[in-house]
Amino acid sequence: MKLSAAIITLLAGSAAAFAPVMPSAAVRASSIQQQTVMFAEPKEEEEGGLDLDLDEMFSMFDAADKGEDFDKAIKDVKKDN
Repeated sequence: MKLSAAIITLLAGSAAAFAPVMPSAAVRASSIQQQTVMFAEPKEEEEGGLDLDLDEMFSMFDAADKGEDFDKAIKDVKKDN
């Protein structure tokens, strides 16, 4: 009887030793992080942009390969349309 009680106690203790334990500080930190994400302001979208179609993009790629100035190349691409 004492042997079976000792075996059960030993097995229960070893099973608890391998259970994952999350410290309470980590629980608090994760809940705070979720809260700040929930109340965060949305990211602002970039204003402007080139709004190029496929042909214009390839023209810009070709100009970049030739080493042309970006501002000059975009003016030339926009003049063609």
